[in-house]
Amino acid sequence: MRIGIVFGTRPEIIKVAPVYLKAKEMSLDADFICTGQHREMVDMMKGIFGVDSDIDMNIMTANQTLNDVMYKVVQGFEELLKKREYDWILVQGDTTTAMAAALASFNRGVKVGHIEAGLRSGDLYDPFPEEMNRRVIDQVSEKMFAPTQKSKETLLREGFDESRIVVTGNTVIDAQMYVMNHFDLDGIRKKIIDHENYFLVTLHRRENIGQRMRNILSALRKFSEREGIEIVFPVHKNPKVREVVYDVLEGCKTAHLLEPVDYVELTALLKGARFVATDSGGIQEEAPTFGKFVAVCRETTERPELIESGFGVLAGTQEESVLDALYKAVDFEPHDLRNPFGDGKASERILKSLMEENR
Repeated sequence: MRIGIVFGTRPEIIKVAPVYLKAKEMSLDADFICTGQHREMVDMMKGIFGVDSDIDMNIMTANQTLNDVMYKVVQGFEELLKKREYDWILVQGDTTTAMAAALASFNRGVKVGHIEAGLRSGDLYDPFPEEMNRRVIDQVSEKMFAPTQKSKETLLREGFDESRIVVTGNTVIDAQMYVMNHFDLDGIRKKIIDHENYFLVTLHRRENIGQRMRNILSALRKFSEREGIEIVFPVHKNPKVREVVYDVLEGCKTAHLLEPVDYVELTALLKGARFVATDSGGIQEEAPTFGKFVAVCRETTERPELIESGFGVLAGTQEESVLDALYKAVDFEPHDLRNPFGDGKASERILKSLMEENR
């Protein structure tokens, strides 16, 4: 059995590197296939997990559009699948890389496995284009690896056959376990900020750029200045994000605006933070591992398990609603709550499922 494991962005490599490492540990024939959708961030992540790509399409160009990415990935997979035969192509999540690779593989008759299947916000345009991508990928997937029971139930409601769905947990927890076992997180955090009276912020989603982000940032600033709890904010490279962030937060004495950090540094900052304000999907899944509350600064979330577990609240994107969420976050006590997203064994479950299917 030959498997191709696809990634092109930073969030993808975080969630598929553990699958690739586990495949090698299990002596499976696996290729690590990089599209290069996000070049610099992906290269940084490969070093953290001690992996390198077996195939690199290197598609990234300046100012590329979603259609540019889709075209280049489909073209790259057309050429790859002419040369190499795969039993399975595994894609993760909801990026343009994942959607295009899944479609191209399906069109060539190669079975597709979707890691993190069944996530839905219910709004085709929020998040954009991720909601459309994830729906398309599920349609063409032979196997859907749902991270939670709720994700499985979503797929069943949409009419997918139960035999195609396997609940595995989320591979991001596998990645966290790897980092916790290989790095001194407290020591790394202290090099960035030497105390724990801060909350971690990440904002980057396309649908939030503009007035929504201004509203969120205004709330963050007001809260931080009133309560004396500092903001630690690794600012995304997107120039449109940076323009808004620096316009609203520059000059705020309680805000630490950092250049983008790597995954280990981000995990260290997450572990040390009092709570998190984010529009990131991955951090919604990672924060409960460390008992951290999440103010989800979005209008929708495809991870309702976070809210239902008590580890987060949907803050919206209006200044007052975000402020309310921040005050809920600062009063949060984790008690005996457990991370609803997994136990660190998702990669093994995914690969064992493929092996059983291939018998």
